[in-house]
Amino acid sequence: MTTTSPAPGTATPARPFDAVLCDLDNVIRFYDSSRLTELERAAGLPEGTTASVAFHPEQGGPLVLGQITKDQWVEQVADRLGGLGGGVRVPVQRARELAGALARSPFRADGAVVSALRGARTAGLSVVLVTNAALDLEEDLAAMGLTDLADHVVNSALEGVAKPDPEIYAIAAGRAGAAPERCLFVDDRRENVEAAVALGMTGVHFRGPEDLRGALAFLDR
Repeated sequence: MTTTSPAPGTATPARPFDAVLCDLDNVIRFYDSSRLTELERAAGLPEGTTASVAFHPEQGGPLVLGQITKDQWVEQVADRLGGLGGGVRVPVQRARELAGALARSPFRADGAVVSALRGARTAGLSVVLVTNAALDLEEDLAAMGLTDLADHVVNSALEGVAKPDPEIYAIAAGRAGAAPERCLFVDDRRENVEAAVALGMTGVHFRGPEDLRGALAFLDR
């Protein structure tokens, strides 16, 4: 676990945080990309090619800012795959199949992380999901049985601003009703954590459930 926090000031209170601001993907939600990998191999593409194309800022940016729907994104990803250079040719139908497989990859929630967040909320901390996601996020949360996991959900596609823009952190802290220095921010991307710390939050670079449990260990004292 890598935990970073602002420089110490006054005496630390018994409970260091009033809120947990938590990322969703690769922290709570994990995807099974095995089918997509099979299709990439069959197409003669290196593993990860589709995701690399799909989440390039030119493709992924409009999706997470709510400027396009997921269906529109899939079509754009397929078009980009069909136009790959470097001697790689992906037929139109195969490109659509690859893009569709990425968008429809099955996903699951990590039980240990969900349990830790539920425990934090039961203990009186405000829990806010802060995620760069698509417009259909609520459907995905419902599919995982997580519509009641957090007090609030700050979805970039609805807010029109995405991490690591400082504005989305300010929105999340406001929804939590907590000052930035009283927020614990958890994310798998270091640049997102660093942006939160720059605003006065305590940041946890997430690599496994033990990172979150360690940051919340004060609740067991």
